[in-house]
Amino acid sequence: MADPNRRPAISHLTDRRTKASLSRVVRKVEFPLKSAETPDGQTPLPANTGANYETDWARRYPSRVTRRIALSTVGKAVIQYYASPTIRGLDRLHDLDGPAIFASNHQSHADTLVMLTSIPAPWRHKAFVGAAADYFFGNRTTAAISALFIGAIPIERTSINRNTIEKAVALLRGGWSMVIYPEGGRSPDGWGQEFRPGAAFLAKQAGVPVVPVHIRGTFDILRKGRNWPKRSKAIVNFGRPLEFAEEDNNRRFTRKLQAAVESLADETATGNWFAARQRAHAEDSPGLQGPDTSTWRRRWSLTENEDDQGGSHRRWPYV
Repeated sequence: MADPNRRPAISHLTDRRTKASLSRVVRKVEFPLKSAETPDGQTPLPANTGANYETDWARRYPSRVTRRIALSTVGKAVIQYYASPTIRGLDRLHDLDGPAIFASNHQSHADTLVMLTSIPAPWRHKAFVGAAADYFFGNRTTAAISALFIGAIPIERTSINRNTIEKAVALLRGGWSMVIYPEGGRSPDGWGQEFRPGAAFLAKQAGVPVVPVHIRGTFDILRKGRNWPKRSKAIVNFGRPLEFAEEDNNRRFTRKLQAAVESLADETATGNWFAARQRAHAEDSPGLQGPDTSTWRRRWSLTENEDDQGGSHRRWPYV
């Protein structure tokens, strides 16, 4: 005999569906009033690390004085000992007036100290560095050191972050100069990589020129994967500032910038400014990427160029 107090199974199912629908409605109503739940498999970003790290304090007077003293004493001594850089092309900056973006190839973590101690005054005293948010700002300790001693601001390498872009543009418009590496990361084998359009975009937005820079020799000082530097010889070659023209777009300006750095690399490798300029005019400069061949052959090409310095014939630029 059926139990009169027992509800049919279909009734239980209907009740569960009704409750689930009501729960969804309630969550939708709550959403504007509180933060949405974090999706499964993701965690909220820390409030003050990575691209979220606030660096305004690093441009206040006490921090600027600390950074200037540190770079002119310890920083310069370290670079002189390990790199003893030869600086070329400063005459090309004679007509540069106001802030600029100094865009260089990227071989080593030594590049930043080399750049910050090689850029002439007054730009050196009011410069900041676009540094990888995931590497230099991964925790608060490294973030504070990077912001204080090299004036770094976090830059996203894998996505677009409006806050970091707006920060860089605001600083450039406010009279600060920027050091940036358009390759987006260090060279894995000593040769260069294709430039990304970040420098072009910032130059257009801020209305400042871009100074192409080529650094040679820092890969041997502190290559990727090495934990301790060794002594080598570096050369820093500054090119003529490039203006973002009306007919330019980000891609075209990036190609122009990369071609300028390739010409500087050719000039440094051959020691022949005139021949390098001729090849640049003919769009025939050796590329930063090196020969398209096997790994051992690419490395051998670097060694060959290193052993054959000062010649006037054309060869791949040692970077």
